[in-house]
This record gives sequence, structure tokens and C-alpha cells, in this order.
Amino acid sequence: MLKKRIIPCLDIKNGTTVKGVNFEGLRNAGDPVELAVKYEQEGADELVFLDITATVEDRKTFAGLVKEIAAQLSIPFTVGGGISSIEDVRRLLEAGADKISINSSAVKNPQLIYELSKEFGSQCIVVAIDTRLTDGSDLIYVRGGRLATDLNTVEWAKEAVSLGAGEILLTSMDGDGTKNGFDIRITKLVSDAVNIPVIASGGAGTPDDFVKVFNETKATGALAASIFHFNEVPIPELKQQLKTQKISIR
Repeated sequence: MLKKRIIPCLDIKNGTTVKGVNFEGLRNAGDPVELAVKYEQEGADELVFLDITATVEDRKTFAGLVKEIAAQLSIPFTVGGGISSIEDVRRLLEAGADKISINSSAVKNPQLIYELSKEFGSQCIVVAIDTRLTDGSDLIYVRGGRLATDLNTVEWAKEAVSLGAGEILLTSMDGDGTKNGFDIRITKLVSDAVNIPVIASGGAGTPDDFVKVFNETKATGALAASIFHFNEVPIPELKQQLKTQKISIR
């Protein structure tokens, strides 16, 4: 069985870390380089960097900032935002990313998943899924959660795997920033449906939320932002609690 991973997320806007609720009401959460160093020192297993307005602003991810952060890290580093080509991925890998995350561009052109996994290997390709329960259906949202599609979340996850995705980053928009706990229902549905690692995201508020998502779903990673940024749940304390609950962690 894969050991569970604790993954802080840096949502970046204009070069600064931000955090909101349900993808709205963003507030400043600190310097991304300083936060990255802090999380490495505290024992985070991986770090995710999402340039959350790159797609909406129709521009590429800040490669310079990626390079600056990567220079401080030894843990795996995933970067996403505005990635739509082999050249984009190569540029970010050269800047120091270990994995890249694609979302809107994969929905727009599913073949991109195949092309990138063939070029760089599946282990490098994370498909990020932003999902929301809409009129009784789990639907995919794109462009930073601004635009609904008619894609079913579980079916899209399965298609992404068939095209070569190596990992899924599953964000419940309903849970995002609420601190009411991970969305166990959709996380279980997706992690049961695919045979690759799934990272649960959206809603973490307490250590018990991590215990629950790891015990009740097949998610192998759990991602959070504000509770780490504002030191509400220090990573060392979280890991200690997971150990006392007999959850195998990195």
C-alpha cells in the first residue's frame, strides 16, 4: 500500500500566495518562497504550486518564481496553471518542477494528456479536477472554477487515466476553503474508479479531517492550503496525530 502524503498548496496570483473560499474572496497568505522553505523544514511530503489566474489571463505560468522556489526544495514539486503544450511543460521542468498539473487545457484537448505522458512519462503528469455538485450531478469546472462543463467527474477521471495521467488532484469546489472536512463522497467515488494515486483537496480544517479521508477513501495524498499558511494545523503535529491513528505516512 502506498504511504499517505501531506501536501501543502501554494495558490499563486500576481506572484503572491493567496487563499479564498469556494474559489472566491482571495486574501494574501504570504511569500511563496518563504512558505515553501517552511513546509520543507516542517516535513511536508510534496508541494503543489498553482498559478490560479494563468488560464483566465491567457498567459503562461511564472517560470521565474517556479525556479526560485524549486531551488529551495528537495521534496517533489508539482506546478500547474496555463500549461497547454509540450514546450510549456519542458520550460517548467527545466525551471525545477518535478511534475506538472493540467486542468482546463486537458478538458479542452484530452489528447494533450496522451501527448505529454508519452513525451515526459505518466509519472510527471497530474490531471487536476475541479468538481462541484450541480443539480444532482458531479460536474467538472474549468478556468479556475469559473466555467461549468457537462463532463461527469468520475467519467472524466477514468478517461484521464486511459490517456496516460499518472495522478489525479481532485478538488471539491464545494469544500474549498470551508474547513468543514474533505468531500469524502466524491473522493471515494473517484479513488475507487481509478488505479492511479488520487490527492484529495478542498475542505481540510482539522487533523481529524485527514484521518477520515485516509481511512474512508483510497486517496493517497491530502492537500491543504489555509490551515498550513496561517499555522492553524502545523504539519509536524498533523503527522504525529496520523501516526497515533496507525496511518502509514511518508
